[in-house]
Amino acid sequence: MSFVDVNDAKTNLSCLLAKVDAGEEIVIARDGKPVARLVPYGNQKGTRQFGAMKGRIVVDDGFFDPLPEVELTAWEK
Repeated sequence: MSFVDVNDAKTNLSCLLAKVDAGEEIVIARDGKPVARLVPYGNQKGTRQFGAMKGRIVVDDGFFDPLPEVELTAWEK
């Protein structure tokens, strides 16, 4: 990921678009603070598939046990 100042982005837009087209992500910053991100248009993430993490994640048996009173009161604050 590259960071580019807004003035450089104006001057070098064609070059930046070529980099984005090649798959690079570019962040445009104003006064050193990120304000926009250039990403390839057609490179969207695929749809989520139910069960895709099966076998990778293990849930402990105690996961569904009721929370202790101390934790319940902490969530209510």
